[in-house]
Amino acid sequence: MPIMYAETRERIAELGRLMFDRKLTDTAGGNISARAGEHVCITPRYAGSKHQWHLRPEQVLVTTMDGTKLEGEGEISREAKVHYTLLKAFPESGAVVHGHAQNIMVFCAANIPMPPVVEATQKYGEIKVCRYATAHSGKLAEYLLAEFAGQETRIKTTAAAVMAVYHGLFVLAHDLETGFDVTERLDRNARIILQARSLFPPNVDPASTMSKACADAIASFKTENPT
Repeated sequence: MPIMYAETRERIAELGRLMFDRKLTDTAGGNISARAGEHVCITPRYAGSKHQWHLRPEQVLVTTMDGTKLEGEGEISREAKVHYTLLKAFPESGAVVHGHAQNIMVFCAANIPMPPVVEATQKYGEIKVCRYATAHSGKLAEYLLAEFAGQETRIKTTAAAVMAVYHGLFVLAHDLETGFDVTERLDRNARIILQARSLFPPNVDPASTMSKACADAIASFKTENPT
């Protein structure tokens, strides 16, 4: 029997497995959602802890924007309200990718914003950390919205990201593929910063040093080679 939005649900299931295999999320949580017309396709509750992110397309839920389940196996995640809030607030967005990426989680736990230190992450700017709220509360959505505000152009063309302190990364993207791509880019950026600490003296912050050097190099090249 055909299922609603089969292609989108299959891709969400595939990306969930990829995220888990690439340590971009864990069994403790994470969610992936995508706009599907007036509806939302979203991973179910316990996708990590009970299924280790090996979902079938039928397990990816189809819901209304207000959280009414239309199709799919399992329960709606308590964090789904964050996804609905972000998708409603930014109509130019097409997907939300939320994960507990292993390197990003260090910055989340330390409550430290992350600057871009490589060319591949420059266009996303500094990734800020929002105020603390429990994972399933309406306040978390409110605090995330405050940090996503002003990033409409990024969201429309590619994606924007915000870290939830002590929790994880939220990427609000133009589409699913971009959401996954940006999640991995940012986690690699985090890993580079963490590993670079062994290359710098103890009194030097590698993140700010590398971020400035990268931005300066790009600006210098553009000045010398105007398009």
